[in-house]
Amino acid sequence: MEQVKTVILLTFLTVLFVFVGAYVGGANGALIAFLLAGGMNFYAYYYSDKHVLAHYNAVEVQDSHHMVYKIVKELVYKSGLPMPKIYIIPDNVPNAFATGRNHENAAVAVTQGLLNLLNEKEIEGVIAHELSHIKHYDILIGTIAATFAGAIAMIANFLQFSAIFGDSRRGIHPVVMILLAIILPLAAGIIQMTVSRSREYLADEGAARMTGNPAGLQSALGKLEQYAKRGEVRNATEQTAHMFIINPFSGHETKFSDLFRTHPTTQDRIARLEELKHEL
Repeated sequence: MEQVKTVILLTFLTVLFVFVGAYVGGANGALIAFLLAGGMNFYAYYYSDKHVLAHYNAVEVQDSHHMVYKIVKELVYKSGLPMPKIYIIPDNVPNAFATGRNHENAAVAVTQGLLNLLNEKEIEGVIAHELSHIKHYDILIGTIAATFAGAIAMIANFLQFSAIFGDSRRGIHPVVMILLAIILPLAAGIIQMTVSRSREYLADEGAARMTGNPAGLQSALGKLEQYAKRGEVRNATEQTAHMFIINPFSGHETKFSDLFRTHPTTQDRIARLEELKHEL
């Protein structure tokens, strides 16, 4: 199912690029847009994970004696997954995400702040959450959605620029461009929200079953949420926010945030984990 979602997203991205290219540049614009979309699709599938890790200056952990390495190794043994690459992001704000296109090409990244803040059982819960994303192929759709959202933002900026300076030679109405520049980012937000919300609940449940200890993840989520309200991960972007275990922009949420929330509320996630305790 996740592979089907990926194909749909990449196809829609191609159609969107071609439509905007044709609208702005006619047949030549459509051809150029098609070639650009093809290149972006290839890049998104094979290299978007490396792009995201590089964006956050993640450093790979290869020391088998490192605490995180040991935790990951034990959990992948329990879950039957291949060993993913492990990265530490040199940032004092605690958070984590997983990325990659499949089980064999996956990575888990945690910030230094997360390692400083949480105890071992809480770290285990967070890593199990990310491994659950990997197990259910959420990382592929999530990483491509990040690239997709970035592409839409680029198109929107281009349309805004064109609307401001105009181009009467092509008969492009500035009002239409302004409307598209507003609508496209909203569409990107809805796509990210749809991709992320339900998957977070499932990853929480998967982590609880993997560790047999919902309390560890509950405690971790509570701490991460409180810290996220006071600061955000350096270089964090709206396009990649849905990939993190806790929204890095929690401190900026308003009463309207629920409309485009990429994560369920932390209170709801903790409550669902509480229900799992009785079952487990």
